[in-house]
Amino acid sequence: MPRILLIEDDAHVREGLEIALRHLGHEVRTAADGETGVASVERSVPDAVVLDVMLPGADGFEVCRRLRVFSNVPIVMLTARSDDLDVVAGLEAGADDYLVKPVQPRVLEAKLKAVLRRAAPTAPPGRPLVFGDLVVDRGSLVVTKSGRHLDLTPMELRLLLELTGKAGLVLSRQQLLASVWDQDYLGDSRLVDACVQRLRAKIEDVPADPRLLQTVRGFGYRFGP
Repeated sequence: MPRILLIEDDAHVREGLEIALRHLGHEVRTAADGETGVASVERSVPDAVVLDVMLPGADGFEVCRRLRVFSNVPIVMLTARSDDLDVVAGLEAGADDYLVKPVQPRVLEAKLKAVLRRAAPTAPPGRPLVFGDLVVDRGSLVVTKSGRHLDLTPMELRLLLELTGKAGLVLSRQQLLASVWDQDYLGDSRLVDACVQRLRAKIEDVPADPRLLQTVRGFGYRFGP
């Protein structure tokens, strides 16, 4: 039974989603504010977090950033707007996916199933791939830089495995959505761009001037020195 933490301050929305998720077979904990939500994850990490953007005190973006300091738990953010401001801010803060309110429980359930499925990345075994001081061990799913273990989220790791497995090739955003976020995933390219930005911050010496994960303007991304 997947364990879900729902962080939502609106009591009506929170109770409705809690009942629906329990009915769909999830174990659900709830929190009415970010502080309580962070403390809940610190005590016992759930399988996924559903996180509202508009919270009293620390908003959803801040809560997401705080969770990413110590946890790679999959996070689905709930936003009242579908424009770039909220969506990109949430993805850059570390969210794995998002939904625009009002939320349909069945749609949320589909999102949760997808992030839970993607939370266990797999890769074919083989010799570690070496790119300068970056080593990607596809067998053990361990990534190191200058001998230091990199703590990647499941989506960052899946993206890195896909890019390094096809090093030198230009992969479009749509190709990456299909291969990393699932073949039947109906998402948008902002998911890819935000994940690339987060990944660069961890693997590049100078993220603003990337040497490994390169943008090919008008096409997509290419990995390789």
